[in-house]
Amino acid sequence: MAASNSDMWSKPYDIVIVGAGVAGCALAHALGSSQSKPLRICLLERSLAEPDRIVGELLQPGGYALLQQLGLESCVEGIDAVPVRGYAVVMDGRPVHIPYPNGRSGRSFHHGRFIQALREKAKAAKGVETIEATVSELIECPLTGRILGVRATRKAEGSVEKEAFFGNLTIVADGCFSNFRSMVMGTAGVKPETKSHFVGTILEDAHLPIDKHGTVVLVKGAGPVLLYQIGEHDTRMLVDVKAPLPADLKEHILTNIAPQLPSALHIPVQQALEKDRIRRMPNSFLPPAEQGGKHTKEGVILLGDSWNMRHPLTGGGMMCAFNDVYILREHFANVKDFSDWKEMSSLLHRWHWQRKALASTVNILSVALYDLFGADDESLDVLRIGCFKYFERGGDCINGPVSLLSGIIASPAVLFWHFFSVAFYSIWVMFTHPRAVRGPDGKTTYFTPSWDLYPLYFLKSIQVFWTACVVFLPLMWTEIRWW
Repeated sequence: MAASNSDMWSKPYDIVIVGAGVAGCALAHALGSSQSKPLRICLLERSLAEPDRIVGELLQPGGYALLQQLGLESCVEGIDAVPVRGYAVVMDGRPVHIPYPNGRSGRSFHHGRFIQALREKAKAAKGVETIEATVSELIECPLTGRILGVRATRKAEGSVEKEAFFGNLTIVADGCFSNFRSMVMGTAGVKPETKSHFVGTILEDAHLPIDKHGTVVLVKGAGPVLLYQIGEHDTRMLVDVKAPLPADLKEHILTNIAPQLPSALHIPVQQALEKDRIRRMPNSFLPPAEQGGKHTKEGVILLGDSWNMRHPLTGGGMMCAFNDVYILREHFANVKDFSDWKEMSSLLHRWHWQRKALASTVNILSVALYDLFGADDESLDVLRIGCFKYFERGGDCINGPVSLLSGIIASPAVLFWHFFSVAFYSIWVMFTHPRAVRGPDGKTTYFTPSWDLYPLYFLKSIQVFWTACVVFLPLMWTEIRWW
């Protein structure tokens, strides 16, 4: 036993990665395939069986381009993946077509199949050892507080003893329910904020308003419904449900949501709810705090959803993960010693700000768009209507926002411009466009504000603009703060 421990201490891994999901597998493959000096990489995963999740099934064009740059494009081949060429946003039964510019496309697929393909690529990379084991704790030096590795129990039958896996650098990529987030981040960390839940099921042979396009249906009295094809016969439906969750989710969907969906989806939705179980996932927002400083643990970093999450409405999570891995790969190529925390701290500072262009754009857009699409007060409803009509204008009113959403353009400044363009256009729409009003008899009539209502609408426009500021500016602040 002593000889075994001695060998472990004398030959630690260069890098120990906790979690063989999107971020962990991509990083293991990237480092094992690109380093001039071979690295010893340990990739630990609790279960290597195919996962069954309702998120992580849509890869935006920007994410697909990063997948290709990482040499992982074959992971979407042979898994019944479907090209995604844009979006259709539906409100009051009217769809607006939002194609990706310049013929760009993303991919959608079954999450589990994609993860298994990523794992195969990681296993095949030079120097990567993949081990099925449950990580229970980080090994902390009692003198310095530095993280030296992890303790884990292998999944092998009858295995109960914890085994130590030491590494010069430990990377925790254990997902949104991370067990180690608070320990790594210390006082620099913040708790995730759960905005709502996505309730998911799979529709069979459903016909969406526009083929090979994701569909967002804006329903009254509830959050948005997201649909996209993930296989030849399968379409994922995600229903946004806010707290408190209804006691009977299936009844809630059938009664309140399904009637507002396009008529072609009514029967597939009913059939899916009758024979398929529905699952839910929290939609969490976790802004990134800089790692490598005096308030975070030495010897360890967080990656992926364990560190930074955004609302999944825009499908930008995997794109951000691949972007993080792509930048880390370039920085790690020049690292002489992963145990030199002074060098690693400087590297992490550069990585944190280099990733900002894309990550902050996606993070801010995802939550801001959800607040508009899931409008639950009068001012937000004005912004939601204005946003839909902004898309109906076409041209740059479509190309700009969808380029930001898809990762083709990574610029918080451009996002700022379009968001407040929507805000001002929403105010213009409120003054000039007919609005639907439901009467006591249940009938809907349309009216355009008359001159005598303008003073009231002027006051209301101030409230709408203030609401836009309250939605956008705090999100911007979470991204530009440096402490």
